Amino acid sequence: MGQIARELASGPGWRASDIVCTDGPHAPVEEERHDGVCIAAVLAGTFQYRGSAGAALMAPGSLLLGNDGDCFECGHAHGTGDRCLSFHLSPAVLETIAAAMPGIKQARFGSPKLPPSPGLVSLFAETAAACEAGDGVAFEELAWRFAGAALDAGAGGFRGRIGEERAVEMAARTIESEAFELESTALSLGALAQRAGMDTYRFLRLFRRLVGMTPHQYVLHLRLCRAAEWLISREDDIAAIAYDAGFNDLSTFNHRFRRLMGVTPGAYRECAIHRA
Repeated sequence: MGQIARELASGPGWRASDIVCTDGPHAPVEEERHDGVCIAAVLAGTFQYRGSAGAALMAPGSLLLGNDGDCFECGHAHGTGDRCLSFHLSPAVLETIAAAMPGIKQARFGSPKLPPSPGLVSLFAETAAACEAGDGVAFEELAWRFAGAALDAGAGGFRGRIGEERAVEMAARTIESEAFELESTALSLGALAQRAGMDTYRFLRLFRRLVGMTPHQYVLHLRLCRAAEWLISREDDIAAIAYDAGFNDLSTFNHRFRRLMGVTPGAYRECAIHRA
């Protein structure tokens, strides 16, 4: 496998690694086994993941979930490369986290993924910032928070026809590459559906079920997640960050950010500074 794994931090019962994969459509798909509980935050790229809990399309903003000892396969049939921040926990650590959460009956994942959601944006932003800063202390806390989110939320899988899955994955890659372009014409629902070779409604329905949100919601998710990351890691004023993240109107950015995160961009940055 064309994979580079760099350990970022570790402690009793856990470790965090930055994993960059360069495999493409012609790379052999090999069965592997999870050594411990795996929770991987997908930071870039798309790929297909198949484990004992089912199969899923993984895209930026989603969490890959793997149970200890389970066999799995990852494939890049429709694109090249991905990057994940992977947390590996011992089963005992996950059981400790589950025991502290009311209503959680078992420390196992029943789904192969947790799709992108507003609740994960801050976690992904903090993850990207921690990777950039090399903040080893932050990774232990992030591991626990991601595990809690995965146990608490869960997610269901959905599989369309192979050709349709390929089209949706290519659309997700298009969105990822074009999300921060202010005037991109490739991101309209009609353009994405036409490129996928589907009628608009079928494409919208499949994209939502496979990725976890609509194409427009996914564009906003990527933009707001990047903006949240930059609010932590950059000193630029908020207007510049909003523009670079794909928003040409500051009031719209402020409104969407506050609606998603519950606080204004300025308050979010101030809280991040105090946490540091």
